[in-house]
Amino acid sequence: MRARAAIIRETGTPWEVTELELDEPKADEVRIRFVVSGMCHSDEHLRTGDSVARLPMVGGHEGAGVVEAVGSAVTRVAVGDHVVCSFIPACGVCRYCSTGHQNLCDRGAEMATGKLGDGGFRFHDDAGNDLGGFCMLGTFSERAVVNQASCVRIEEDIPFEVAALVGCGVPTGWGSSVNVAKVGAGDTVVVFGAGGVGMNAVQGAAYAGAKNLVVVDPVAFKREKALEFGATHVFADAGEAHEAVVQMTRGQLADHAICTVGVLTADVVSAAAAIVGKGGQVTVTSVGRTGENQIQLAAGGGVVGYQRNIQGHIFGMSNPLYDIPRLLDLYRAGRLKLEELITRRYTLDEVNQGYQDLDEGKIVRGIILHEG
Repeated sequence: MRARAAIIRETGTPWEVTELELDEPKADEVRIRFVVSGMCHSDEHLRTGDSVARLPMVGGHEGAGVVEAVGSAVTRVAVGDHVVCSFIPACGVCRYCSTGHQNLCDRGAEMATGKLGDGGFRFHDDAGNDLGGFCMLGTFSERAVVNQASCVRIEEDIPFEVAALVGCGVPTGWGSSVNVAKVGAGDTVVVFGAGGVGMNAVQGAAYAGAKNLVVVDPVAFKREKALEFGATHVFADAGEAHEAVVQMTRGQLADHAICTVGVLTADVVSAAAAIVGKGGQVTVTSVGRTGENQIQLAAGGGVVGYQRNIQGHIFGMSNPLYDIPRLLDLYRAGRLKLEELITRRYTLDEVNQGYQDLDEGKIVRGIILHEG
């Protein structure tokens, strides 16, 4: 089968829309016709080289669509099911899945290669090159073959546009506040970066009952949107935010700082550590450039003396088989904004324009609408 897809051949080059050959699914695999793909910043990290992966690669790790074919051993979904793909698979049987940590599933080891369970690839170009799908998905393709462990069935009344977003950005941001930081009622929370992930960290902190919910972002458009998603105060830079937090907490500083900027830097981590008080936590959600050290803090007064905690995580410590349906239930109940996250819709051929808009701060979240 042939499928149009957006791929990265070499670091630093634009996304290339091309046609690929797609294999049929093997025993525990599923072929999905994607209807919508989310445009997460993590895919752009592949193009810029901030993240290192096996190239060439099919982009996209947020996607929702319809199951078209299943292998002989598939039990999780059936032909015709509507599904959202989790960017971390959940096999259900490895040490981490079986102890309630599906976000650490052993099958996630091949995220940066796109290899499936047999160590092979399902995408191939006309020159004979094998291509992996990012996070073993490749949702920037009209169709992809993925392992059933990456599939979460959803109800047919859920729009594909919002379903795609809960495959990565929404649970990562929401979970940063709810699962990782464990924000509580009355807490003061500072979120650095109000993009597609950060806006959901704001939603999660507001849902958990934060009293003061401060957002730091240099882009005026995103600061305005953050107020719509539950922020109580917004600032263009960390210095202004720090002064305000000192005043609103009578000098005790924030309980939590959550780093959700597009590219993590040492300056952001240092500002986040400085803005939390005694016993406070810095939750590191963002990724930085490969080869750079982003966490460089003085142990004495910076970490030990104030008993500050620096916590990293993946996927907001979410369990996709449980948390994806749960978040969609909150959306159904009107308690979680999903449509409001989508700033603009693009065709597959407009993928480079979409990421230019993201880099220029014009959108919170863009999505690709696949044809056919």
